Amino acid sequence: MRATVVVPVLKSRSRGGQSESASTRTPESRLEEATGLAQAIDLDVVNGSIVPVNDPRPATLLGTGKIEEIKALLDERDSGLVIVDHPLTPVQQRNLEKEWNAKVIDRTGLILEIFGRRASTKEGTLQVDLAHLNYQKGRLVRSWTHLERQRGGGGFMGGPGETQIEADRRMLQDRIIKLERELEQVVRTRQLHRAKRRKVPHPIVALVGYTNAGKSTLFNRITGAGVLAEDMLFATLDPTLRRMKLPHGRTVILSDTVGFISDLPTHLVAAFRATLEEVLEADLILHVRDMSDADNQAQSSDVMRILNDLGIDEAEAEKRLIEVWNKIDRLEPEVHDAMVQKSASASNVVAVSAVSGEGVDTLMEEISRRLSGVMTVATIRLPVDKLALLPWLYDHAIVDGREDNEDGSITLDLRLSETEATELERRIGNGAKSSKEDWER
Repeated sequence: MRATVVVPVLKSRSRGGQSESASTRTPESRLEEATGLAQAIDLDVVNGSIVPVNDPRPATLLGTGKIEEIKALLDERDSGLVIVDHPLTPVQQRNLEKEWNAKVIDRTGLILEIFGRRASTKEGTLQVDLAHLNYQKGRLVRSWTHLERQRGGGGFMGGPGETQIEADRRMLQDRIIKLERELEQVVRTRQLHRAKRRKVPHPIVALVGYTNAGKSTLFNRITGAGVLAEDMLFATLDPTLRRMKLPHGRTVILSDTVGFISDLPTHLVAAFRATLEEVLEADLILHVRDMSDADNQAQSSDVMRILNDLGIDEAEAEKRLIEVWNKIDRLEPEVHDAMVQKSASASNVVAVSAVSGEGVDTLMEEISRRLSGVMTVATIRLPVDKLALLPWLYDHAIVDGREDNEDGSITLDLRLSETEATELERRIGNGAKSSKEDWER
């Protein structure tokens, strides 16, 4: 379908009476992103317009002159769809469709359409359907009054019975309740999975970032998984978890989450909360940023705002978050070198290229360091009846040396965190004699 993208730039009045932009993003970057969103569902974008709006109209948002100007463009380009990169009320959407004689969708509707196409798992489909129904419920307009049911009550004074719009709303509400019940079951299942993971306490590392920042490409680079990774907004939607080994042998779980975007519809935030809670459970969060994008600072602010809405405040983020400056292979050599040098001097930043692999080893070392905390050096002798602990040790500790003794026992030189050292002492002492020779530090 041939589509036209319209980006309204609203102006807000400051106290001094001067007009200033209501958005921190440049209009050009908004137009580029909206065009990318449209192309993500195979629309043929034939025209894009930035429209200053000094006085938003309640009925149409845009002024009469701009509406006529855009109508002429639609006729000229034979465009049957208009994407308005701004929230529209149901009245505004309906009036614009009448004026332009074309289908009109706003930013929320476009993102819902993309999510509907991308959802592949049952959970993802349920979440998108729920968000779409909640969005649609508020956009039912009074029409088809000839389909009103017969009058309610008795006698001539009885008012009209249930109208078509009321019946539609009731059916929508019934479907919403059904989906919410199904999602509750999904949430319970996800909680059970988390409980099982806690019993085998592998640390969880979550990838977050603006859509198309390169999270899935980095995920594939680190884990060797085959997750879809394309230069496209919202190329992947459903979360993916994989086990991976850190440089010193420790096993962690890496989680690839849905990409964030500015002005993410509240319906989607609510529907995808069960998925996004994977981030809350993570021991470490990797915030992947596309440093080749001129608007990356504003994108970073949007991501941090959503994390804050989820309950991860600035102090929490400081302890659990590593910024991954991705796509440095796209930068000019001078900018590339300066960025690598700047990241090396920062405590929570690593510059990488998920495509070429540059900096990925440094990132893995940083993940290992951050998850290890204060390391304990230990020499341990495992008796024959405790050899079943070997797999646990290789998963949770760094084994620097191993000696197989004549009596069948094994002596290991280990490095492990204080928490895991305490857990190991408990496991060794559980049901067996623990001596100073068995555990030396």
